[in-house]
Amino acid sequence: MAKKTIVVKQIGSPIRRPAIQAQTLKGLGLGKMNRTRELEDTPSVRGMVAKIPHLVEIVEERG
Repeated sequence: MAKKTIVVKQIGSPIRRPAIQAQTLKGLGLGKMNRTRELEDTPSVRGMVAKIPHLVEIVEERG
């Protein structure tokens, strides 16, 4: 069975945001504008995305 994944894209800058938001971006493997990452669809990843909805968007859900 293939694992479910989501493709997350950074759409906002962490500049002038609380440090915890920049750290959440780093935790997702992002850091530069318009960069994308394919991540495993787990509750922890979903929670991280939910914490910074103004900085990232879910482009695609696979699996």
